[in-house]
Formats: sequence, C-alpha cells, structure tokens
Amino acid sequence: MGRAPEPGDEFLMRDTTSHPPAYAPAYKTSVLRSPRNALISLQQSLSEVTGPVFRAEELGPLDNDLILNCAHPDQPHGLPIGERIVVHGYVRDQFGRPVRNALVEVWQANASGRYRHKKDQYIGALDPNFGGCGRTLTDADGHYVYRTIRPGPYPWRNRINDWRPAHIHYAISGDAWAQRLITQMYFEGDPLIASCPILQTVPSEEQIRGLVALQDPGAFVQLDSRAYRFDIVLRGQRATWFENRVQPLPAGDAR
Repeated sequence: MGRAPEPGDEFLMRDTTSHPPAYAPAYKTSVLRSPRNALISLQQSLSEVTGPVFRAEELGPLDNDLILNCAHPDQPHGLPIGERIVVHGYVRDQFGRPVRNALVEVWQANASGRYRHKKDQYIGALDPNFGGCGRTLTDADGHYVYRTIRPGPYPWRNRINDWRPAHIHYAISGDAWAQRLITQMYFEGDPLIASCPILQTVPSEEQIRGLVALQDPGAFVQLDSRAYRFDIVLRGQRATWFENRVQPLPAGDAR
C-alpha cells in the first residue's frame, strides 16, 4: 500500500469534462461573464494545497439551525413559516476518504422563494424569523447535519417564464483551497428540475442526479421534520512519489 497523503501533497487534476461549460447561451448571464480563451494550467503551489483550519468553538451554537438562528421565539408567531426539514450527508474525497473538519456553509430562499437580500424584489413575502444562512463542520467521519425550512421556487428573468427549482446553495471548504467547492442542492421529485436552464448545462443525467438530495425516511424527526440526504465529493489528494527519498516497497514485495 502507498503512504497516506500529507499536507502539501498535490490534489488530483480537475476533470473539466465533468463541469458545465462556462459559456451556455440558454443560461443568459453566462454569456457576459464566461471566459472565451483557454484556461491556463498551473502546477499546484502552497496557495492551492493549503487552506484555513476551522475550530468548533468558532461557530455559534445555532449556526447549523436555520430554524432558530434568526427567529424570535419569545414573540407571538416567532418561528419561521414553512416545512421544517433536516439535511445531512457525508463529505468525502474522490478516494472515498472522509474530509474531516470541513466547513459547510449554506444559504437559501425562504418558504415563499424570496432571499433576505435588498436586491431580491420578488413579490414572495419576507419572513422576519428566517435569515436563510447557516454553517456547520463535518465530524471525524465527514458527516454534517443542519436543519432549515424547505425553500420555495421562484421566477427569474432568464426567459419570460423561467423558474428556479427549490434549492440550497453550498460552499464547502476542505483541507485546502484546491478542495473548495461551490454548488447547489435540489430536492427529489421537483418537476422544475427538468426545465431549469442552469441545470440543463450539466453534462449528464447522472451528474444532475448527484445534485439532488434524496428523502431519507430513517432520519425523519417524529411529528416535526422530514429529512434529506446529500453527499458531497471533493477533489482527492494523492501521495507524492519519488521526491528525493527512498520509497518503501509494497507490503509482501520481497524484491
């Protein structure tokens, strides 16, 4: 067996064929912001193979509870409106190894499909008890969990009647900047997934399924919340071989 990767070892090359194209005319805002020239490939340096280290004490006790972290339970009707859900899953690398102590940040619209942002002018109602953002750390097994309100879909001015499926935004910070991932999670059974111009840029049906959280009845909270499971895969880190030192032979090799 080869040695385990160490801090500073390189990560696997990014598989650009698994990413949506930067230029996708059906997704109109990509037309103005997408690069048109070939991207430059650089060997990884300390800027990519290292990253910040997060500690549990840096997070607040309600950071992973979007139901309570902006609520006013001391007031009448002080809890957010909408379906209560629990979302959980595992963060692993491409080799199936757990990514421990990864920071998982989430943000989303409320149950009416409106973000708590001054530039969101959708007529859906604002919820004074829902902030729509949270964060948590993965444990030793790479597991994370948070609870929230299921977001609503909303219209957007891509074409005259395009709607975004219900979704939750994710930003994951793993062991290094090379593992940084921004993505979105969708919900099993949402009929808007098939017609979303953003999701139509994803190269394959299999990859779209990887963005869809599956209902997890075994994790339901009785008389409280449904649950969804959403696993995340980050780039894998490989051991660096033959770097001015003698490499051990694999176990059982008597040469």
